[in-house]
Amino acid sequence: MIHVLETSQPASIILKPKREKSLLNRHPWVFSGAVARIDGQPRPGDTVDVLAADGRWLARGAYSPHSQIRVRAWSFEQTEAIDPGFFQRRLQQALDLRRQNLADTHTNACRLVAGESDGLPGLIVDRYDRWVVCQFLSTGTERWKSIIVECLDDLVPNLLGIYERSDVDIRKKEGLVLASGRLFSTTGP
Repeated sequence: MIHVLETSQPASIILKPKREKSLLNRHPWVFSGAVARIDGQPRPGDTVDVLAADGRWLARGAYSPHSQIRVRAWSFEQTEAIDPGFFQRRLQQALDLRRQNLADTHTNACRLVAGESDGLPGLIVDRYDRWVVCQFLSTGTERWKSIIVECLDDLVPNLLGIYERSDVDIRKKEGLVLASGRLFSTTGP
């Protein structure tokens, strides 16, 4: 069962003039030096809208006040809501791609989600037989961790468990503490 995080009207990150080119080219990062101002009071991991200096909407992403990467874009579609359904769809797309690519192999281990390349910046998910191991490397993925875990449990068949290995230094740059341990399991150590 997917539950909903409470959200309100997103804050806006307004870029300095001529700093929108990378977003227009679908690069999902907004660096701190590109930010002119923030309208609203977003908390770490909150969803924000990114606007060009002239007010044009560019992207929607996760805000990270402690990182040099101030926003990691979730979507370049203004009508796309960042909600549990968004994560369900993105994870399903990543899993479908892996199923296609691995259809003729005999492996029980692979990378299921590769962060930005799967439209989920800051999230790494690996499968080892009937276990999934996740790294939540950004404030955005940390904020949506419980939803992501629920989605993985729902989408990956025959899982015994989901384990977290978010014990890497990049989390410190995001203002997050290191974390490691079981997130979900039906059995086993």
